[in-house]
Amino acid sequence: MSLNPPVLEVLPRDLSAYRTGNVGIDYVHRFESGKPGPHVLINALTHGNEICGMVAATHLLDTGVRPLIGTLTISFANVAAYESFDQSRPFESRQLVHNLNRVWSAAELDGSAESPELNRARVMRPVVAAADHILDIHSTSQDVQPFWVYPGYPRNAEAAMAIGQPPVHLVMPGGLGSGTPLIQHGRHGQADGGGVALVVECGQHFLQSAADVATAAALDFLAHFGLVEATPGRPAPGAQRRYELLETCMVRTPDFAFARPVNGFEVFAKDELIATDGTHEIRALCDDCTVLMPTREPIVGREAVYLTRPL
Repeated sequence: MSLNPPVLEVLPRDLSAYRTGNVGIDYVHRFESGKPGPHVLINALTHGNEICGMVAATHLLDTGVRPLIGTLTISFANVAAYESFDQSRPFESRQLVHNLNRVWSAAELDGSAESPELNRARVMRPVVAAADHILDIHSTSQDVQPFWVYPGYPRNAEAAMAIGQPPVHLVMPGGLGSGTPLIQHGRHGQADGGGVALVVECGQHFLQSAADVATAAALDFLAHFGLVEATPGRPAPGAQRRYELLETCMVRTPDFAFARPVNGFEVFAKDELIATDGTHEIRALCDDCTVLMPTREPIVGREAVYLTRPL
């Protein structure tokens, strides 16, 4: 498969100045207002090449954002993968061994396996567990419209709808099906757990527009819970488009190939061929079956594509 190299508008910067936090965990910074209110976590770099989150988190720290109420925690998760960035192979710094956004189950965290990502998740476990509300900032390999991702609990939908930007939502009624993401760790993965936990997918990894979306989303998320004042001039919520995750398809063989070029949000009719994977066929599960997050470069054992339907 021949792949066009991405446009690299935003590149990593040295994060060593942010290493020493104030909670005894590297790259974790916490600020308390001294006033009653929620504890909100803004998390960046769950994947090392999703640079927009770094831009948003460093913006909050560099501009001295402090909570008006409650507590604000700002974290950089997978700095080890981030530091492996090679401009000639920019997608390969996503992870070192494990996908840090699929290891947040008790079974994984309490298990005996070792990797940089598992070890980092174990260190960050109390940080994630302490937060009432979580925004985990991500980006996509393709240049597509930004969107929210969240478990299908009303509390998550209400927050994302109220914030309004981005106006597209991927709702997971039964989780991802390929592991446990950070936003479903502990009580945030329970229907009665309380607390909002959202991913914001901000656009293509290395575009300035993704960094701008990430920064705006972080400030809007904090404003929604009263930790900062709302940004002047932000548009009021408008029409929203919501998609329900039906199936997460994994790459099974080295022969995986899409039936036609896809970037994300392409629509297929029921039973239409979406991809072949060796002898296995991936076909649309319903009319208006919409593909999200199609892999740019298939790797056996990793996610191939999400099959969704409009809500």
